[in-house]
Amino acid sequence: QVRLVESGGGLVQPGGSLRLSCAVSGSIFGISAMGWYRQAPGKQRELVARIFTSGSTNYADSVRGRFTISRDNAENAVYLQMNSLKPEDTAVYYCDVRGLGRVDYWGQGTQVTVSS
Repeated sequence: QVRLVESGGGLVQPGGSLRLSCAVSGSIFGISAMGWYRQAPGKQRELVARIFTSGSTNYADSVRGRFTISRDNAENAVYLQMNSLKPEDTAVYYCDVRGLGRVDYWGQGTQVTVSS
C-alpha cells in the first residue's frame, strides 16, 4: 500500500528554479532517511540529497549550495528546492524513503530538463 509520488518537474532555463515534491501514502515503519536521487540517460543513478530523522542533511558536491532538501513534521512528504539550475542537472529525479531493514521505497520519477 506504500506509494511515493513525485511532482514539480518540468522544463526550466539555466539559472532558474524548481521545487520538487514527494507525497508518501501508506505506512512505512522505521524511517531512517528520505532523499532524492537522479538519473540521466546512459548514467548511473546518483544521490542528490538526503535528510535524516534528526533533521541533518547531506548533499552531493555538485548541488551543495544550490539545492535544499526538507520534510514535513509527519514525514509524509519530502521536498527538494533547486536553485541556480544548470544543464547538467537534467535528469529524472526519484524520491526515496528508507525504512526498516534498510528497505528502500521509490517513486516513479519526475523529469527535470534545464535548457535554453
